[in-house]
Amino acid sequence: MASLFQRLLRKTDAPASDALKTYLQTLFLGEASRDTGLVSRVHVRADGTVSGFLGVLPVEMEFEGRRLLAANCGTFASDDRDSDPFAGARLLRDTLSGPQDLSFSETSNDVSTDMWRSMRAGVLAPYSLEWLRVLKPAAFVLEAAAAKISAVRLLWPFAKLGDAIFCRQDDNQSWSHYTPRAGKADAFEATAADNAEFAALCRDLVKPFPLRPVWDQATLEGMLGHAERKALHGERIQHIVRTRTGKPVGLYLYYGNPGGIGRAVQVMAAPGQESIVVDCLIRNAYERGLVAIRGRTQPQLLQAMIGKKCAFLHASSTVVHARDPVILAALTHGQPFLNGLAGEGWTRLIGDRFE
Repeated sequence: MASLFQRLLRKTDAPASDALKTYLQTLFLGEASRDTGLVSRVHVRADGTVSGFLGVLPVEMEFEGRRLLAANCGTFASDDRDSDPFAGARLLRDTLSGPQDLSFSETSNDVSTDMWRSMRAGVLAPYSLEWLRVLKPAAFVLEAAAAKISAVRLLWPFAKLGDAIFCRQDDNQSWSHYTPRAGKADAFEATAADNAEFAALCRDLVKPFPLRPVWDQATLEGMLGHAERKALHGERIQHIVRTRTGKPVGLYLYYGNPGGIGRAVQVMAAPGQESIVVDCLIRNAYERGLVAIRGRTQPQLLQAMIGKKCAFLHASSTVVHARDPVILAALTHGQPFLNGLAGEGWTRLIGDRFE
């Protein structure tokens, strides 16, 4: 299983480390799976070797006072597409026939999405986009190119100079760069929060959603413990946004180092405060020297991002499946709380090294 993950999802032939094997076991074979009956699946060849894997994380959810069991089907890999093209479909069909009330994934690629659709799953378009805010254009282009050719980072001093000249010429907000300016967000402050404080506010802010995760404090703190390290994405910034009197209005969790592209895992806000929280996040990323910040869309944040010069692109889909038409309608036509902490983004599988 670990070797398959390493080769198909990490795109490397390096052998799977003991650290990766231990983490996969901890994540997918823990007490929650045994207690709920929701288990991960493997596809095994005739010779006993593993050719496919679908990792399942049980999630307790609530809808209109009704407790639901959800299957977060994030880590999905299937080999032998030429010799056994339906292995992945069999894995998914077997998983969707489990005891859960609903199933979802926020990391479904085009091939996987076609499989989900063939089994009457729905794609949630408002949840399936990546937002991107460019902060420093020359450095952003350089950093994006460095992902393919690392030597271009030698041009960093020139990019820094170019951004200093270019951004000074225009004090207005632009698609190409970010200029801090006075606004309503100045009346708020974002400060670092520990896992306990952050988890407690998450639990409060998720309550307005009609279909939402039911997190107890210990479970959510445990998830944030997993999220403490994402070495490939950079330093973790975990902030609560407050009024000057100390009242919390939102939070954000992102990763990024100066000169890099930040990745937001979770942004939450009290109703009506979404624009303030997004402004605080973008400004913090700029002040820390990031060249851009990106994250996954959620409907309640989309309107707040209009006018903030964010670009939107599709990298993977959020897909949902439920046998009960009422639950499926709530997923596809309502505003469930999905992605980020209600997905796979908090795990170390996304963004960390296992050495």
